[in-house]
Amino acid sequence: MENKKSIQPSSVSQIILACEAGMGSSLMVVNLLKKKLKKAGVTSVTLKHKPARAVDPDTPLIVVHNSLAKVARRKAPEAVIVTFNFFMNDPAFDKLVQAFVNDEPIVSVLD
Repeated sequence: MENKKSIQPSSVSQIILACEAGMGSSLMVVNLLKKKLKKAGVTSVTLKHKPARAVDPDTPLIVVHNSLAKVARRKAPEAVIVTFNFFMNDPAFDKLVQAFVNDEPIVSVLD
Protein backbone atom coordinates (compact mmCIF):
# COMPACT_ATOMS: atom_id res chain seq x y z
CA MET A 1 0.00 0.00 0.00
CA GLU A 2 1.25 3.46 -0.89
CA ASN A 3 2.15 5.91 1.84
CA LYS A 4 0.22 9.06 0.91
CA LYS A 5 0.65 12.44 2.55
CA SER A 6 -2.08 13.51 4.96
CA ILE A 7 -2.87 16.39 7.28
CA GLN A 8 -5.23 16.86 10.21
CA PRO A 9 -7.76 19.63 9.52
CA SER A 10 -7.14 21.05 12.99
CA SER A 11 -3.62 21.99 11.86
CA VAL A 12 -4.82 23.80 8.70
CA SER A 13 -5.48 27.53 8.88
CA GLN A 14 -5.63 28.20 5.13
CA ILE A 15 -6.63 26.25 2.04
CA ILE A 16 -5.09 27.31 -1.25
CA LEU A 17 -7.23 26.77 -4.31
CA ALA A 18 -4.71 26.55 -7.12
CA CYS A 19 -5.95 27.57 -10.53
CA GLU A 20 -4.66 28.32 -13.98
CA ALA A 21 -4.91 32.10 -14.13
CA GLY A 22 -6.43 33.17 -10.82
CA MET A 23 -9.87 34.05 -12.12
CA GLY A 24 -13.18 32.74 -13.36
CA SER A 25 -14.13 29.20 -12.46
CA SER A 26 -11.63 28.97 -9.62
CA LEU A 27 -13.27 31.93 -7.93
CA MET A 28 -16.59 30.07 -8.19
CA VAL A 29 -15.00 27.11 -6.42
CA VAL A 30 -13.59 29.35 -3.67
CA ASN A 31 -17.03 30.84 -3.07
CA LEU A 32 -18.68 27.41 -3.16
CA LEU A 33 -16.20 26.00 -0.63
CA LYS A 34 -16.58 29.05 1.61
CA LYS A 35 -20.35 28.55 1.66
CA LYS A 36 -20.04 24.83 2.35
CA LEU A 37 -17.56 25.37 5.19
CA LYS A 38 -19.68 28.14 6.72
CA LYS A 39 -22.84 26.03 6.49
CA ALA A 40 -20.97 23.18 8.23
CA GLY A 41 -19.86 25.55 11.01
CA VAL A 42 -16.18 25.43 10.05
CA THR A 43 -14.73 28.87 10.80
CA SER A 44 -11.12 28.01 11.61
CA VAL A 45 -9.87 28.01 8.02
CA THR A 46 -9.66 30.60 5.24
CA LEU A 47 -9.59 30.05 1.50
CA LYS A 48 -7.38 31.81 -1.00
CA HIS A 49 -7.00 31.24 -4.71
CA LYS A 50 -3.68 31.45 -6.46
CA PRO A 51 -2.28 30.40 -9.83
CA ALA A 52 -0.86 26.87 -9.56
CA ARG A 53 2.50 28.14 -10.83
CA ALA A 54 2.66 30.64 -7.95
CA VAL A 55 1.90 28.31 -5.04
CA ASP A 56 4.35 28.71 -2.16
CA PRO A 57 6.61 25.68 -1.58
CA ASP A 58 5.57 25.41 2.09
CA THR A 59 1.81 25.38 1.39
CA PRO A 60 0.32 22.55 3.50
CA LEU A 61 -3.03 21.99 1.71
CA ILE A 62 -3.92 22.65 -1.93
CA VAL A 63 -7.23 22.09 -3.70
CA VAL A 64 -6.70 21.97 -7.46
CA HIS A 65 -8.38 20.81 -10.65
CA ASN A 66 -7.07 17.40 -11.65
CA SER A 67 -5.45 18.85 -14.78
CA LEU A 68 -3.19 21.11 -12.66
CA ALA A 69 -2.30 18.66 -9.88
CA LYS A 70 1.20 17.90 -11.15
CA VAL A 71 1.99 21.62 -11.46
CA ALA A 72 0.90 22.14 -7.86
CA ARG A 73 2.96 19.14 -6.71
CA ARG A 74 6.10 20.52 -8.39
CA LYS A 75 5.59 23.88 -6.66
CA ALA A 76 4.75 22.42 -3.23
CA PRO A 77 6.29 18.95 -2.98
CA GLU A 78 5.22 18.35 0.63
CA ALA A 79 1.63 19.61 0.30
CA VAL A 80 -1.46 17.51 0.64
CA ILE A 81 -3.14 17.78 -2.76
CA VAL A 82 -6.92 17.41 -3.08
CA THR A 83 -8.12 17.27 -6.67
CA PHE A 84 -11.50 17.81 -8.26
CA ASN A 85 -12.84 17.22 -11.75
CA PHE A 86 -16.00 19.35 -11.77
CA PHE A 87 -16.07 23.02 -10.85
CA MET A 88 -19.51 22.73 -9.28
CA ASN A 89 -20.72 20.02 -6.91
CA ASP A 90 -17.67 17.78 -7.16
CA PRO A 91 -17.76 15.12 -4.40
CA ALA A 92 -14.23 16.15 -3.39
CA PHE A 93 -15.61 19.40 -1.94
CA ASP A 94 -18.09 17.66 0.36
CA LYS A 95 -15.46 15.13 1.39
CA LEU A 96 -13.06 17.95 2.29
CA VAL A 97 -15.70 19.81 4.31
CA GLN A 98 -16.65 16.59 6.11
CA ALA A 99 -13.00 16.01 7.04
CA PHE A 100 -12.97 19.43 8.71
CA VAL A 101 -16.24 18.76 10.51
CA ASN A 102 -15.05 15.39 11.84
CA ASP A 103 -11.35 16.35 12.16
CA GLU A 104 -10.45 13.34 10.02
CA PRO A 105 -7.18 13.23 8.07
CA ILE A 106 -7.20 14.81 4.64
CA VAL A 107 -5.27 12.48 2.36
CA SER A 108 -3.37 13.60 -0.73
CA VAL A 109 -4.28 12.09 -4.08
CA LEU A 110 -0.64 12.40 -5.16
CA ASP A 111 2.47 11.00 -3.50
